Amino acid sequence: MNQIEIRSSIELPSKRIPLELKTSDNLTLIGELALPFDKTPVATLVMLHPLPTAGGFMDSHIYRKAANRLPALADLAILRFNTRGTTSPHGTSEGVFDGGVLERLDVEAAVAYAHSEKLPNIWLVGWSFGTELALKYGPDLDVLGAILLSPPLHRTSVDELERWNLTDKSLIALIPELDDYLKPDEAATRFLVIKSIELINVLDAKHLWVGESATKRVLDEIVKVTSPDSYPLPDFYTP
Repeated sequence: MNQIEIRSSIELPSKRIPLELKTSDNLTLIGELALPFDKTPVATLVMLHPLPTAGGFMDSHIYRKAANRLPALADLAILRFNTRGTTSPHGTSEGVFDGGVLERLDVEAAVAYAHSEKLPNIWLVGWSFGTELALKYGPDLDVLGAILLSPPLHRTSVDELERWNLTDKSLIALIPELDDYLKPDEAATRFLVIKSIELINVLDAKHLWVGESATKRVLDEIVKVTSPDSYPLPDFYTP
């Protein structure tokens, strides 16, 4: 049986379901759920995308590659969506960008949808601006925890960070060595207020995780936490 090398543009088999999420303030958000093709998912990732005013959306490359690979390679369900006012190749969500405030309702809608579909073991995965949403609102949501990619800590207060100490949720942060906003030394200081957080410093990586080696490292770290039996991810896929 022929093996398929895992490369940047690879799209492995999955069930792809277009979504319209309804927020409590009556907005419709565009999204997609990617599921394992012929298995029950072992866990669910609710993906919170980078800053939309700087080009971030549900199709940002790490999230697109997660949806293209992880249902097949790690039996994960990947729930992506555009926050209010955000446009991507999948479409435009209603509303306007609110700097991370009313986006709380967007995150709540996505997690509520995952629960309504009885998806298992729900995790938040935030990237850049998405980490702010995860940190601000994760303590109040019925999720197992959050995985943070390139957290800038621009919009999250010390009080909001400290709220994680009142939960038993897991918190893991990947800090790029060459990040534009929060490098490892500063991250170690800023996150000291959280008693239980795992900081993973990634050598030579940048904020946008460009390149296949950076993508694989991010996806490996996500899988290590959420689907450990599938870690490390393979370099080849066998249909």
